[in-house]
Amino acid sequence: MSGSNENPEGLPRVETLVVEPALALASTRLDVYLHDQFPCVSRNAIQRLIREGAIRVNERVVKPTHAPRAGDTIVVEWPAPRRATVEARELPLDILYEDRALLVLNKAAGMVVHPAAGTENDTLVNALLHHCQGQLSGIGGVARPGIVHRLDQDTSGVMVVAKHDAIHLALSRQFAHRQIEKIYHAIVCGELASAAGEIDAAIARHPTHRKVMAVLAGGRSARTTYRTLERLAGATWVEVRLHTGRTHQIRVHFKHLGFPIVGDAVYGRRQNLRLEELTGFAAPRQLLHARRLAFTHPESGKRVAFEAPWPADFRGALEALRGGTSADARLTWPKASDTVP
Repeated sequence: MSGSNENPEGLPRVETLVVEPALALASTRLDVYLHDQFPCVSRNAIQRLIREGAIRVNERVVKPTHAPRAGDTIVVEWPAPRRATVEARELPLDILYEDRALLVLNKAAGMVVHPAAGTENDTLVNALLHHCQGQLSGIGGVARPGIVHRLDQDTSGVMVVAKHDAIHLALSRQFAHRQIEKIYHAIVCGELASAAGEIDAAIARHPTHRKVMAVLAGGRSARTTYRTLERLAGATWVEVRLHTGRTHQIRVHFKHLGFPIVGDAVYGRRQNLRLEELTGFAAPRQLLHARRLAFTHPESGKRVAFEAPWPADFRGALEALRGGTSADARLTWPKASDTVP
């Protein structure tokens, strides 16, 4: 449960949360708990606010490792927005919808969402700053204005962007409370036998390969459901519903299942090489597309839904892998445990 106090400009600067019994776990750190509540804010930023005393529990300054308990009152004092230092650049954007509060777009594959080391220009944020003339929420920090959630660089599809802090926080709460419908389309290596299924497996950072994630006991809970749309030559087209939002969740879960995403060189290199050997098809990128996003509009209170059309490379992959499944293309895939990067 949460509430906010707004400043004269209508932007909530103080957020108050009461920890609900279902969300209070002795093993959960305060910074992890708050990152789940405000996924648009990085854990580093949350830890900094805790250390600076801008986040307090029961009116006390605590450490990021503090474990919140049921009934605790957490007060978050958001810092005033700082002027963005990222350069606005005129780059192509595929806008699906826009109003004074937010915009919904179809992110192109290959576009990085926000600036980071080695990628300072030509990002989605650069394009948004130009398109919105700087009118974006500041909750995510100067490098991530307006960014409520992210897609991987090589994942295409629908995203929502907030123009004001109040909208940003309202959308972030919907993500945290799992009130947003997130549906993806993917092409996976191998022929899934089941028409539908569920993957309920915790995800954590890989113990030795720190840049990738893995299914590990003791990780953060993660749940994915899917249904088969079409069986292809050596691959399967699936519709995937995310019930949680862990880093690389779909990619990691389908690797764990033994059917990694076609084109995913990180989580399915061997299977993709096998697919190319047997079918002659080499994907230009990971074939994962955020197809549909539905949420409650923070201003109107109405439920809205948006769909992003498949990009040309996704449609091309479907066409290339159609035409029947020959005996040569019926692949025997290595076990997921054999394909750890």
